[in-house]
Amino acid sequence: MPPFAVTPGGFLLDGRPFRVLSGALHYFRVLPPQWPQRLRALRAMGLDTVETYVPWNLHEPRPGEYDFGGPADLDGFLRAVRAEGMYAIVRPSPYVCAEWDNGGLPWWLAADREVRALRCRDPAYLAHVDRWYDRLVPVLAPHQVTRGGHVLMMQVENEYGSYGSDTGYLEHLAAGLRARGVDVPLFTSDGPDDVFLTGGTHPGTPAAVNFGSRPHEAFAALRRLRPHDPPFCMEFWCGWFDHWGEEHVARDAAEAAAELAAVLESGASVNLYMAHGGTNFSTWAGANTADPATGAGYQPTVTSYDYDAPVDERGAVTAKFHAFREVLAAHANGPLPEPEPPAPLLPPSRVALTGSVALLDVLDVMAAAPVAAPEPPSFEELGVAHGLVLYETRVPGPRGPYPLSVHGLADRAHVLVDGRPAGVLERDATESLDGLAVPARGARLALLVESMGRVNYGVGIGDRKGVRRVLHDRQLLHGWTARAVELGHGTPERVPWEARAGGPEAVGPVFLRGSLEVAAPADAHLALPGLRKGYLWVNGFCLGRYWPERGPQRTLYLPWPLLRAGRNEIAVLELDGAVDPAVEVRHTPDPGRP
Repeated sequence: MPPFAVTPGGFLLDGRPFRVLSGALHYFRVLPPQWPQRLRALRAMGLDTVETYVPWNLHEPRPGEYDFGGPADLDGFLRAVRAEGMYAIVRPSPYVCAEWDNGGLPWWLAADREVRALRCRDPAYLAHVDRWYDRLVPVLAPHQVTRGGHVLMMQVENEYGSYGSDTGYLEHLAAGLRARGVDVPLFTSDGPDDVFLTGGTHPGTPAAVNFGSRPHEAFAALRRLRPHDPPFCMEFWCGWFDHWGEEHVARDAAEAAAELAAVLESGASVNLYMAHGGTNFSTWAGANTADPATGAGYQPTVTSYDYDAPVDERGAVTAKFHAFREVLAAHANGPLPEPEPPAPLLPPSRVALTGSVALLDVLDVMAAAPVAAPEPPSFEELGVAHGLVLYETRVPGPRGPYPLSVHGLADRAHVLVDGRPAGVLERDATESLDGLAVPARGARLALLVESMGRVNYGVGIGDRKGVRRVLHDRQLLHGWTARAVELGHGTPERVPWEARAGGPEAVGPVFLRGSLEVAAPADAHLALPGLRKGYLWVNGFCLGRYWPERGPQRTLYLPWPLLRAGRNEIAVLELDGAVDPAVEVRHTPDPGRP
């Protein structure tokens, strides 16, 4: 018998019945020095297993270029899990959802003209997947329980029944994992509806179900369609995530604990999603659509992935932690350890942002070489993952005040006419300007387009960024140049801070910076008075996007490993114009829990 086995009645570990008590903790949303404290918090809650996704786009940012270091150190994370005496469940790529940019699928797939479709048996897509598996599986295989490690199970794709019905695609993935050395049990996970469980499963692979309430109904649906699969909730949604411009989501701790108790009373295994959420650093936050079936109604996800989880964004335990611990203690082997406190907090302070450089004044340094095209090229065609693209053309004149409309805007554009601001356009909101008149000499039209997260769920995946076409009245505007500024970790290192000061009131985006003095590294939450929308870096590391005017998130979590004793550089790229800009160090997030 293998070390870990699946039976209709449940799981066996070393021949003995074993109930999986797992919690989701994504290594890529937590800095490596913080992994041990977060893992011990999960153990103290009563969990014996940790589940994580593996986002393909994090590890292969460009075709054939791989990153398995720092927050992408998957091998190091699995070693840290084992060091804490815990088991692991791995849910590898190609698609993970996870409110992560493009659901984990690399942006550059959209730039490959041979790839006609995603998440199916498209030959060009599968060729990329196979090459990725050649690199990924050797990292995972040594950690399997079959090889003396601690990985119990691995997933085949993710919630495929919510997307497609190409079961041959699932077979290709399962066979690819097996051929490369995966010999622990494989599984699928989907919602408990029949459409999901018939489209997202395949014979011989156990299916798990995902839900946040009514466990008896969910497991009954699983038994009807999959009578030989053990009851396992792979995602017990104990909280939820936030979108920019929507209300902050929280779930009552007592109500969530009662549903968890019902899951365990049914004899099922469970994975808490999320046990600890972490942060969507840099530009990794994804997006949803109000209608996943049509892709309509764009909803970008905020930077925080706190998820209202039992262990909060900075690793502190919450009321939900204690409620869950009480439930899980009844199923634990022996007394539970006490949770370790997270890192201390910095004392409150205020950092003025005084140094400033206007982006449009230093495009020659910050932007890639201009690209000329008849119509605006996409970010993907320009080789840009995320950031800004300045699209420019000339509109002939004279002509009357006709509407200017932007089609396929993804996702937000500042419009400038002859260098002067003319308005801001947004995807699924205001996508046109009324009454743009052009003098006899013509006018220089510029669109400074910012990308937000790519859609990570439903038919909208494969989201392209940029602009598809621009019309003045009914006439297509041609003859464009595009200059791309990619944003991410390290961007402030490219800023020529010695250049002519742009000032916070400068036209277009402005880079601003200041210094944070600390006696010793500690955690903080950064508030952003005077700032409206943009990106923030600490010592060159991008904490993520901020948008306090839109909310609900109005502070950014600053993890202690990013700081050093003494002077620390804070830099921002403000897009909408700042007034008396500053960064305030605070003890609590907004919104969030004390």
